[in-house]
Amino acid sequence: MEAVPARARAYVACVAVAALLCLLPLPAVRTPWWALALLAALSAGCEQAAARWRSAGTFYPVLLAGAFLLPPPAAALVALPGALLSPVERRPRGLRRLWRAAQLAVSVWAAARVHGAMGGPDAVGSSDFPYALAPAGVAVLVFCLVLSLLDGGILALAERIPVGRSWRGLFLRSLAPVAVHGLAGLMMAVLWRSPYGPVAALLVLLPMCVSGWVFAQYHRERAAHQATIRALVQAVDIKDEYTRGHSERVGQASMMIARELGMDDARIEVLRFAGILHDVGKLGVPTRLLRKDGPLTPEERRIIELHPEYGHEMVRGISFLGEARAAVLHHHERLDGSGYPYGLMGGQIPESARVVAVADAFDAMTSTRSYRRARPVGTALEELERCAGSQFDPRMVTALVRALSRHGWHPAVTADEVGEVGEAGVPRPRPTGAGRPGVRR
Repeated sequence: MEAVPARARAYVACVAVAALLCLLPLPAVRTPWWALALLAALSAGCEQAAARWRSAGTFYPVLLAGAFLLPPPAAALVALPGALLSPVERRPRGLRRLWRAAQLAVSVWAAARVHGAMGGPDAVGSSDFPYALAPAGVAVLVFCLVLSLLDGGILALAERIPVGRSWRGLFLRSLAPVAVHGLAGLMMAVLWRSPYGPVAALLVLLPMCVSGWVFAQYHRERAAHQATIRALVQAVDIKDEYTRGHSERVGQASMMIARELGMDDARIEVLRFAGILHDVGKLGVPTRLLRKDGPLTPEERRIIELHPEYGHEMVRGISFLGEARAAVLHHHERLDGSGYPYGLMGGQIPESARVVAVADAFDAMTSTRSYRRARPVGTALEELERCAGSQFDPRMVTALVRALSRHGWHPAVTADEVGEVGEAGVPRPRPTGAGRPGVRR
């Protein structure tokens, strides 16, 4: 079972108690139980379908239709069967189901409460447009806001993310898809109350299900691309045993720099891919050069310096990588123009490449290679700061220093090092070779 901090468990328990309080008035309110049962069954069915399609997120139209049609306690109950019965891949599964059920119940209750206070049910019942749009729109905003607040809280407590960062962008990112689902929910509610009845309301779900299926196909294609990326990285690790795990660590360091610079989540993910793939071109470099002890000859160095171009050729057809492809090609450029493959200077070097360059150099210096021993983190950071402005972008170096001061760095031990551990439990020294500080293969 994955460890969940005690404070996160307490937070989930508090939200679950809040959900129970939302449901307490249910026996005292006039509730159309057949409508509640039908909406709850629809919600559970849509959740199962979304899980089977591996679609991202929760299917909200039915939940929001419940908020527009039912009293708040009944609307909150609609969310529970789907959330409690939906499949969960990660452990602890019970806690995750409880969290999702409580979060949705509280959010739907708040939306229904606001909708009722603004006279929304009467406007829906009389199909009073455009007046029905105002209470529905405010209810959707409240629903999205409560979801974002609760999500930010669990991120801060379970993942130990700073509070400000855990909430940053959550509301704005979720608003557009939730608004679309809210419009579909309003259409369901209006048709439900119309002379055509619930059967007509169900027709609204058809285009939403089709769009969900299409979105799921997109995610499957993306997952296939990511599997290809993993296979390429594993091939590099097998070829060069001294850099085993290096690509993943550079991806992690690139993410740390990007977060420190305030980049959005989508771009952070792209930079993670850039870090992971930056050395994929080494598949085209002879293995004897990658594993050579000591310094390289000028001719051997020229051969190794072709790996960014090889890598770019390999990944340029993967469209979703975006600027990660530029990072693969240019991560060995230097600000003073003495880098390779094209000798770009300063701002000519793509920002993604400047991020990966710092991450790559840092991990190269703090891990053991065939030509030298690993350096301490502090020494590596001092070297990066010394080379800032000539080789590395000072902004990226400063961002990495700040990120490491907060989160630390725990470099993985390579498989080769583990196989050569001495009696004292310390990796045995490897042959060292000459080379300029900050230069890496």
